[in-house]
Amino acid sequence: MEKGYQWQASMAASMCPPDLILLQEKIASCELCPLSLSRNLTVPGSGPTEAEIMLVGEAPGREEDLKGLPFVGRAGRLLDEALDEAGLKREDVFITSVIKCRPPQNRKPKKKEIELCLPYLEDQMDAIRPRIICLMGNTAIQAVLGVVGVTVLRGRILSDRFLVTYHPAAVLRNRNLMADFVSDLREAKIQSLKLSKDALLNEE
Repeated sequence: MEKGYQWQASMAASMCPPDLILLQEKIASCELCPLSLSRNLTVPGSGPTEAEIMLVGEAPGREEDLKGLPFVGRAGRLLDEALDEAGLKREDVFITSVIKCRPPQNRKPKKKEIELCLPYLEDQMDAIRPRIICLMGNTAIQAVLGVVGVTVLRGRILSDRFLVTYHPAAVLRNRNLMADFVSDLREAKIQSLKLSKDALLNEE
């Protein structure tokens, strides 16, 4: 599996348009906050540069920090399982996080860290232009939309493109959430296809 992830990362890098390559290089050399002092690798994200769906988590964990790739640990394997059940594949979506460096001991990102790192995510959204952005967990929801309450908001699409759902780590801790998580990912696929169809009709 590790070789597969590495292959996807190298392929993604080779197909990146210049603006995304520059953004990845900027993230890799970032020293805006103290997280740069303790990281092994930055984790900009991976996936197609024209992905219809983007998944946004909280921050890299230990495995991600070592490999420089998002969601490659236990939560990542659960995410792969959920994507498969929803009729999606990892290589079909762009996966990233609000924070691009691992916080020590996997603690919650601090407010200032989020403020400094958020522009990278916003630039990724602008460059990739996904039709649907899944905000996974309260950190992503609050960073992007300024609200919290994943339990209340999950399954809803806000501002026409942001779908709120659980973080895979939360589902890992409570497998009872898996059905809802899969349902949300399936809804992301349905909505992205609908928006793509609407866009084609508008071009005619």
